[in-house]
Amino acid sequence: MITLHHLEKSQSIRILWLLEELGVPYEVKLYDRDPQTRLAPADYKAVSPLGTAPCITDEGVTLAETNAIVDYICDKHDDGRLRPAPGTPDRSRYLFWFHTSQGSLQPLLTNKFVMMAMTSRVPFFLKPTAKMLVGGLDKAFFGPRLTALMGEIERALGEHKWFAGDSLTAADIVMGYSMELCAHRAGMDAETYPNAHRFLKQMREYPSYIRAMEKDGKGTILL
Repeated sequence: MITLHHLEKSQSIRILWLLEELGVPYEVKLYDRDPQTRLAPADYKAVSPLGTAPCITDEGVTLAETNAIVDYICDKHDDGRLRPAPGTPDRSRYLFWFHTSQGSLQPLLTNKFVMMAMTSRVPFFLKPTAKMLVGGLDKAFFGPRLTALMGEIERALGEHKWFAGDSLTAADIVMGYSMELCAHRAGMDAETYPNAHRFLKQMREYPSYIRAMEKDGKGTILL
């Protein structure tokens, strides 16, 4: 049986949602973050040495990295519903958004969060310099790329109900966490990005997502 090692307020909510959607028998072990560092605790790192989430164990296999875990679980338990088949109209959209989340969007959001956190944690006399550097990076790099990606998200969700088409796929499950971050950290407001917020609403109201959030219990965003 799959065990999801679920670090609070982390990307592993995606795997919890996936397991609920597929109806796969699983166990979930919850871990609280260290209250000082906000990083994974020692007992979590004993399973996932890098301390990154998500992480699963299953029949002697220990596996980290979101997309690797999604493919592993879908290989064993999905009948093709969550991964459009090669040659179908939804396939290319699925592949693009499934990999965009972890390849482009999530790294930008994570780096932006780290830069913001840095300005609040440096010694007082260094704060002006840190804010200047972070502001420069955001203006030159993070901001334009996030704006471009959010524009493409808005366009895609204006054409289809979900990212790959009119049915939920694993691409939506992977993108969901990143979309929450965009709304909280990247200025993805409802007025400018109505289609993106329509996606968030339908995701939050989706039965398997509701069940996942009930088992999670602490929300998804680390503030």
